Amino acid sequence: MDNILVTICGRGGSKGIPGKNIKSLNGLPLIAYSIQTGKKFCGKYGADMTLSTDSDDIKSSAMQFGLSNSYHRPAELSTDSVGKIDTIKDVLLFEEKTRLKKYDFIIDLDITSPLRTLADLEAAFQLLRDNPDAYNILSVSPPHRNPYFNMVEPKGDGYYKIVKNSGAIKSRQQAPVVYDANASFFIYRRKFFDDGWETGITDKSLIYLVPHLCFDLDNPEDFIIMEILVKENLLNFAL
Repeated sequence: MDNILVTICGRGGSKGIPGKNIKSLNGLPLIAYSIQTGKKFCGKYGADMTLSTDSDDIKSSAMQFGLSNSYHRPAELSTDSVGKIDTIKDVLLFEEKTRLKKYDFIIDLDITSPLRTLADLEAAFQLLRDNPDAYNILSVSPPHRNPYFNMVEPKGDGYYKIVKNSGAIKSRQQAPVVYDANASFFIYRRKFFDDGWETGITDKSLIYLVPHLCFDLDNPEDFIIMEILVKENLLNFAL
């Protein structure tokens, strides 16, 4: 049986949406949605779940929904310039030392992208298990923009160009297929961390195309939209 660790990571400081990790979304703190989905997965697969945070308020909120631990994220991993891989690896090593076991898979649930289901996690997990060469799998959605067609970047001389120039592409339908990484979840094999990868995209990454609406919260407007969708039962799935 595989040893699986579910991680939920959130620091106290947030510039885009102050206090977003525990901000109320339709009557529940945002973190509660990830905890609830994580607990469903843990109950079915015998997985462990842990929290990585530097915030006592986030710890207290998580505890109300049954997630508590003795880990406290160190200050050097709590700035907005630190990559998430470093924070996941630190709590992973802590849990392995504390629980006296080595994990085969690590499932990271992003607090700020909670529109996911148990079925999503199960389907993605199976895809990764079926491909022993893959390092990880990430959740994606269809994109609103395509870098081959309608995304531009500065050239450095005051003018702009298409981000990825692949010849004369005249319509969106002609552009190569791309996906939007929606940040909802990443699932890693343990060798991802052993081999020292520093970002979530490797040369052997898989994707799971989420079959329903899924997006992350970057600004206050995103939060308002998500709350309306949840509160008015406008989602075509149950959280």
